[in-house]
Amino acid sequence: MPHPYKGHTVTKAKDRGWDKLTNGDLLAQAERAGFDVLLTADKNMRYQQNLTGRRLALVVLSTPQWPLVKLHLDKIAAVVDAAAPGSYAEVDIPCT
Repeated sequence: MPHPYKGHTVTKAKDRGWDKLTNGDLLAQAERAGFDVLLTADKNMRYQQNLTGRRLALVVLSTPQWPLVKLHLDKIAAVVDAAAPGSYAEVDIPCT
C-alpha cells in the first residue's frame, strides 16, 4: 500500500512484486508504472545503470536502516523534490 509523505507517494518495490527484479528491469518497470524517482540504498546501481534518457531520477541513501532513515525524511524529501528525470543524487544519512 502506498505511503504518503509531504506530497509524495512512497511505494515499496516488494509491495509491487518488484523485489526480485534486476536493477535494469526495476528501473524500466518503475518508469512504465509512471514513477518519477527510484529511492534506493544500492550504491552500485549508479555504476551499473545508464541514467541518460531515463524518465525517472535515482536517489541513493547512504544507509537502508529505517531507524536512521526516518530521522531524515525532510532531508530525503528535499532531494526528491529537486530530482530531475535522468538525474542521480545521494543523501548522506549519519550513522549516529
